[in-house]
Amino acid sequence: MNASTSRDASTSTDAGTSTVGKTVLISGASVAGPALALWLHRYGFAPTVVERAPELRPGGYKVDVRGDAIEVLARMGVLDEVRAHSTDMEGGSYVDSAGRTIGELPAEIFGGRVEGDDEIMRGDLARILYERTRDDVEYLFGDSIATLEDLGDDPEDPDGVLVTFDSGLRRRFDLVVGADGMHSHTRRLAFGDESRYKRFLGAYISIFTAPNHLGLRQWETYHALPGKLVSVYSSAGRDDAKNLFVFAEPAELPLHHRDTAAQKRHLAERFAGDGWELPRLLAHAGDAEDFYFDSIALIEMDRWSRGRVVLIGDAAHCASPASGQGTGLALTGAYVLAGELAAAGGDHRVAFTRYEELMRPAVTLNQKVAEGFAKEMTVDRKWKIAARMFMVRTLPRTPWKNLIAKKIREQIQRAANAVELRDYTAYARTDRTTAVTDTGTGTAAVTTSTPTAPAATVATSPSGRPDRSALAAAAR
Repeated sequence: MNASTSRDASTSTDAGTSTVGKTVLISGASVAGPALALWLHRYGFAPTVVERAPELRPGGYKVDVRGDAIEVLARMGVLDEVRAHSTDMEGGSYVDSAGRTIGELPAEIFGGRVEGDDEIMRGDLARILYERTRDDVEYLFGDSIATLEDLGDDPEDPDGVLVTFDSGLRRRFDLVVGADGMHSHTRRLAFGDESRYKRFLGAYISIFTAPNHLGLRQWETYHALPGKLVSVYSSAGRDDAKNLFVFAEPAELPLHHRDTAAQKRHLAERFAGDGWELPRLLAHAGDAEDFYFDSIALIEMDRWSRGRVVLIGDAAHCASPASGQGTGLALTGAYVLAGELAAAGGDHRVAFTRYEELMRPAVTLNQKVAEGFAKEMTVDRKWKIAARMFMVRTLPRTPWKNLIAKKIREQIQRAANAVELRDYTAYARTDRTTAVTDTGTGTAAVTTSTPTAPAATVATSPSGRPDRSALAAAAR
C-alpha cells in the first residue's frame, strides 16, 4: 500500500523528559486520533497519525456531543464549527407496519439532551478535526502497524518503540497510541487477542447511506419489531438519509468485521419477510459505499497501557453505540491523555496512570448505561413494544411529561459529565497560546494570550458551565 504524507516529522529528536520533539505514533484517524494529535502538537510533541484507509473515512451515523465533550471541543477552539454542522434534528416518530404514525416526540426527549448539547455526523466531526491538524501533524494514509517492539520503558534512557509498518517502513517513536476502534490492531499487538477483552451485549447494528425516499427533513422515523429496531433519518443540510438496523442475537456471529459481503447477506436474511418499508430500505445496502455492520459490545480491560503503548477511545474501553457516549469518551480521553503527558513532562509512566485514574470512573458509568440501553433497543415481546408505543403516543399530552423527560436526561447527563477536566493551558509550548472564552451567546470566542499557571479559583468554562478544572489543577 502507498502512504500519503501531509508533513514529514521523522527528523524530530528526543528531548529526555521534555515534551518538545517527543515523537508519538497514533494509530487511527477517526475522532480520537486527530483529537489527540491536536492536543499533543499544542503541547510540543511531534505526533504522527497512521490510518489503514487510503483517505479520511466518510459516513458514519450521527453522534452526540454533550457535557464534558462540549467542554473539550470549546477548549480546542472548534465548537463553533461543530455547531455549524449540527444535525439540527427536530424530533422523531414511531410508525406501524402500515406506515401510520403512532406517536411523535421532540428531539430533546429522544436524545436526552439539555441546553448546550449537540449532535453531528461522525464524518463531519472527523473532517473538522483532520482539517485543524493536517498542516501541523504527519498523516500516513494507506498504511498500518505490522509489528511493535518496545525498546525500553525508562524515560531517562528513552529507546522508545520500534515500529514496522505494512509498507515496510521502519521507524522509532517515543510512544505509540492505539486509537483504532473496538477491533484495535494496536491492542492485539500489545495486549493480545480481542476475545480477551470483548463482551457481547446481545445485539448487532448496521447503518448506511441511502436515498431519502421517505422525504424526511431533520426528522427520524422508527419502526419496532420483536428483537429488532429500524430507524431512518435525514439531518440538516443533507438530501440523502441514513438507514439504521438493530437486531438481537443470542450469540456472536461467525462474521469477520471486514467481510462486508457476508454482513450484507446476513442483514437481508435477518429482516426478510418484515413489513413497512424494510424491503426498500434493505435494497440500498448492496451498493452502499459506507456500509457499517458490527456487534454491540464492550471492551473491558484492567489496564489501558503497557510500557510505552497506550490505548484511547473504543480501543481501550468501547462503550458501544448503545451508550451514545463513544465519541464523547474519545474526545475527553484524548484531552486528558495529552494533558497528563504534558503535565508529566513526557514521563509516560506517570501520565498513563493519571490518565486512567481520571477516565475510568466515566468509562465504568457509561458502560453500565450501554448495558441497559442495548436491551431497550431490541425489546423481544409484542406487548412490551405496544406498551412503549402507548407511552410515546400519550407522553406529549401528560402533565408529568417533564418529570419523565428529566429522569431520562439525568442518567445520560451523569454519564456525560463524569470526567474531571483539568486545566492544562500552562503546558502549551507556543509563545502565545489560543484561549477560548464564552461570549454569553452560546458560542466561543477565540483570542490569544500568554500562558499562565492555572488559577485556584472556579471560573466560567468555554462552554458556559462552571469550570471544575482550575481547583483540581492547583491542588495537584
